[in-house]
Amino acid sequence: MSAPLYNRILLKLSGEALMGPDAFGYHAETLHGIVQQIDEVAGLGVQIGIVVGGGNLFRGATGALAGMERATADAMGMLATVMNALALKDALMMAGIPAHVQTAVTIAHVGEAFERDAAIRHLEAGRVVIFGGGTGNPFFTTDTAAALRAAEIGAELMLKATKVDGVYTADPKKDPSATRYTELSFDEAIARNLGVLDTAAFALCREQKLPLQVFSIFKPGALKRVVTGEPEGTRVFP
Repeated sequence: MSAPLYNRILLKLSGEALMGPDAFGYHAETLHGIVQQIDEVAGLGVQIGIVVGGGNLFRGATGALAGMERATADAMGMLATVMNALALKDALMMAGIPAHVQTAVTIAHVGEAFERDAAIRHLEAGRVVIFGGGTGNPFFTTDTAAALRAAEIGAELMLKATKVDGVYTADPKKDPSATRYTELSFDEAIARNLGVLDTAAFALCREQKLPLQVFSIFKPGALKRVVTGEPEGTRVFP
């Protein structure tokens, strides 16, 4: 068995990943596959924090485009991420994986309010900690929330799980000649406008010298390969 290269990681999981091939909500088989990958890495002794998005239920930016006030739309998006955090926690617990939810949006009896020291204690006790509620503020994406939580808990690597197996020179669905980068710097990603993360998340990762790995969560064993240093996806370095 390969040894992990990291003691603590932060996984950014989009809400869309939870719905799999469906158009909305949760896809049981897809959720089971994600839980299985998390279990493989937790079994190596790696401490895992997760920031989950809410796009399978509601997207603040989409609501704003439809005419809703942006702060209100973003608040609804934050609540969607809390729902996803609870769904993921339930799936992990059903698989026998200890998990705990912390939220940036205080909701009594639903999840513990985010508190850095408590989050670290949970991680050190072997629990997967799922962070819901984004940053708790409007106008910030869950990419920024992931970078923020990664820095706060002292993660050694931030992983962005997507539907695509890395960062490409162009959208591979639209351009068949697009090629995948094995690695690139944050500056290169920004200069080439590759859209890997939003600007605030990029700035925070670069400032904290926090490397990023972009990979497909739909490839079996991909998360474990990243954590053990096997070739997988695209590495973006400060």
